Amino acid sequence: MKKFLAPMLAATMISSAAFAGGPVVVEEEPIVEAAEPRSGWIVPVVVGLVLICAVACND
Repeated sequence: MKKFLAPMLAATMISSAAFAGGPVVVEEEPIVEAAEPRSGWIVPVVVGLVLICAVACND
């Protein structure tokens, strides 16, 4: 009886130690992306107006 009970007891103790911490829940953090700037069209328009003015005001 002891030869049968000892391995069963050892197996029970090992398996309970494996689950001792409980479940581990891993949550991924959301990816935060930078918003596209609203003034993306201002620079080309200003450069275009400067070029048009330079051509129109040329002597």
